[in-house]
Amino acid sequence: MPAATLLTAAPLAAAPDSFGLTVDLALAGLTVGSAAALSGIGLVVCHRATGVLNIAQGAQAMAVAYLLRDLVVVRHWPVWPAVACCLLVVAPALGVLLDVLVYRPLQRRGAGPAETMVAGLGVFVLLIGVTVLLWGAAPLAGAPSPLGGAPIHLPGGHRLRPDTVAQLAAILVLGLTVLATTRWTRFGLRLRAVVDDRRLAALTGVDADRVSAAGWAFGTFTAGLVGITLAPYLLLDPYGLPLLVMETMAVAVAARLRSIPVAVATGLGLGIAQAELTRLRPSGQLLPLVEAVQSNLFVVALLATALLAGPRISGERAEAAPLAVGRTRGTGRTRDVGRARGTGRADGGGRPEIGGRPQGGGGRLAGAVCLVLLLLPLGFRGNDLRSALLVPALALVLLSIVVVTGYGGQISLGQAGYAGLGALGTALLMSGRGPGLPPLPAAPSLLIAVLVTAPLGLLTGWPAIRRRGLALALVTFAVGTAMSRFVFQQPYATTGLLLDRPGFLAGDRAFYLAELLLLGLGLLAVRALHRGRLGRALTAMRDHEPGAVAAGVDVPGLKLFAFVAGAALAALGGGLMGLAGRAFDPAAFDPVRGLLWFAAVVVAGADSALGAVLAAALLIGLDAGTVAGVSAVAVGVLAGAIGRLPGGLAALRLPRPGPPPPLPPLPPSRLSPAGRRVRAVIAARLEREDGAPS
Repeated sequence: MPAATLLTAAPLAAAPDSFGLTVDLALAGLTVGSAAALSGIGLVVCHRATGVLNIAQGAQAMAVAYLLRDLVVVRHWPVWPAVACCLLVVAPALGVLLDVLVYRPLQRRGAGPAETMVAGLGVFVLLIGVTVLLWGAAPLAGAPSPLGGAPIHLPGGHRLRPDTVAQLAAILVLGLTVLATTRWTRFGLRLRAVVDDRRLAALTGVDADRVSAAGWAFGTFTAGLVGITLAPYLLLDPYGLPLLVMETMAVAVAARLRSIPVAVATGLGLGIAQAELTRLRPSGQLLPLVEAVQSNLFVVALLATALLAGPRISGERAEAAPLAVGRTRGTGRTRDVGRARGTGRADGGGRPEIGGRPQGGGGRLAGAVCLVLLLLPLGFRGNDLRSALLVPALALVLLSIVVVTGYGGQISLGQAGYAGLGALGTALLMSGRGPGLPPLPAAPSLLIAVLVTAPLGLLTGWPAIRRRGLALALVTFAVGTAMSRFVFQQPYATTGLLLDRPGFLAGDRAFYLAELLLLGLGLLAVRALHRGRLGRALTAMRDHEPGAVAAGVDVPGLKLFAFVAGAALAALGGGLMGLAGRAFDPAAFDPVRGLLWFAAVVVAGADSALGAVLAAALLIGLDAGTVAGVSAVAVGVLAGAIGRLPGGLAALRLPRPGPPPPLPPLPPSRLSPAGRRVRAVIAARLEREDGAPS
């Protein structure tokens, strides 16, 4: 979290290196820490009431902050009525609406963390898409501050902001209210019963839906409070603000999603520590790294807490159960996450399966659609062709998600980081900034960048050996966010870069044909992997890890292989994205975009290589053909309804033609003996064809 931005509003009157400066920095850090503590309270309470980690909290905070600015700045509402409308009406109503439309149907049919997480990502990208459609993607300034004004003067010449006092008061009130409600009221007893076993609580007469709705209303209320608190000190950005709030998830993870006092103490402590770190000003090459840590301490905390949380986060009751979204292989029917439908028993420790394998006509239909979508841009010109250059490159990045998640069953939210490393590595090598290397042409630079990035897949592959589900998702997201914050957004890594295409591929059409060739090779390699021995081992590991171990499959080695192969594909796609735009753009590999890519792959078909192509065409084509934000809205709606779309778009099949109608009966007297024999032969042949396997 950028502490320097918030500290500019708090003048420091004390002398450097004095005790007074320490106090001033601590008071300034309370502004950041109290916002993080409020975020942690909302995540913990929402999880304790619903059993779900509200991964969309950052987008909810952003949407409420945008709405408040629109009401006050554009529509000229008074500040406090606008705040009351946003926090007491709109935010709780949004939470209840999300519960009714998205989460409640999943809870009723026993969905587990994987499917619920995908739905949460759908809500996340949907809110971002709607915000971009309504207010645009450009950052906006002028967010109102409800408690602006002169700072409060404390003894010793220290100052404290009014909004910080209000945040601390809100933490105290909310914390005590939640504590009293959960321990000493009838509603708290019902809440604990619903969280322990929703079905059993409903049988005893508890209105589980009302309890769940109250939890989501409170969670969205606190998210809106965090957004309104942070917005006055930042530019309102539909991608930056949600990521900023998601970084505070470290507070809830440190509290194991259970303890509000631990969440509050962690949030306040991190805020103060981040402010105090601004006093460190080392000389030499360490300065950029120290400055990066100073402004991104919450990212470091998120990565550390996700790694230290162990294989599972306390409170994730279904974490050890199978995580399945889509169709179960070989059965053609949808399998519940963690429970076999209709049996009420656990499936037995299987692995995450997200997406479904397209079968029969689904593969042919998806293949035909992909071929048309990839060949269509050859007839484009100008800006349309330049926009289409991103489709094959992004398809390779999304293909890495298919390998890691669809085939290997490992939830990875950090593939955008590896794509960015591929683009940045290519640019560094072409600029002559490789260690001991002169400036290299584009092709060798891209190849070396892919080879160097591939082993870095171990950064997410190694934690996957002992983690699954939500714990693994948090680790991979934290790794991708750390890459963005500490590498892509730092001047020492991105200044003075040269990124251009080879001379024979300078034209857009020629470069697009080269991209198609590389995409075709990637699809063939992934297809060969999936159908070979390694593919069968990956499928066994994904479907049932204990069974795969019993069969002699090297599960840890397979996990590492999946992440290394995924990192290589993502780096190749990222390098092509950089060459297509002739520049390295850190925003193109933002972690929030990585979440959008993951959700798009899942709704297109995570277990299908063709699903990656469909998802890339969907993301690029919708925004290029309409306005920015439409693709996020479409992906968000589909991801929110993932339970009703087993297997994704790539698994949709053409209707199979039915059997031919039976021959009309004719009176035997109308046929000669030879005619009756011919009719019998035809009828027998039709029966054999109907009974033959399709």
